[in-house]
Amino acid sequence: MGWYTNVIRLLGHRPWFATVGRTLMPLDRWLQRRTGGRVNILGKSALPTLLLTTTGRRSGQPRTVPLIYAHDGDSFVVTASNWGQQHHPAWSANLIASGDAVVSLPGGRDVPVRAALAEGAERDRVWPLVTKVWPAYDTYVVRSGRDIRVFVLSPS
Repeated sequence: MGWYTNVIRLLGHRPWFATVGRTLMPLDRWLQRRTGGRVNILGKSALPTLLLTTTGRRSGQPRTVPLIYAHDGDSFVVTASNWGQQHHPAWSANLIASGDAVVSLPGGRDVPVRAALAEGAERDRVWPLVTKVWPAYDTYVVRSGRDIRVFVLSPS
């Protein structure tokens, strides 16, 4: 891991960094789509990111969000941290309503996935995978005052 990634990982614990990240999410989504996932707002491959497209539970429309992920075998592990805010992000409710989604990976590869909410021992097993990639998730738990949802996205 390079110095740049280490700096980004340290800054991730700062409240102002989360505010900036939330503000720049539309730009990040656009940039990742435009470059086939090769570049995001943090720069080229600073952290493993994907685009998750869910179906809006009320609108029925596709909703896409950029997320940091960890690998668990062939599956992807993502957190519904919402940058440490007190409420869950809408995309996590969409996954609970319908576990079908699409993951877009760098290089433009789309993978249909089935999401499972990790709970209990499964959550305990995969949580260290995501905090190894983005240690600020532990800070987000404290800041949010809630259990952060964790999903395992398995290719379908």
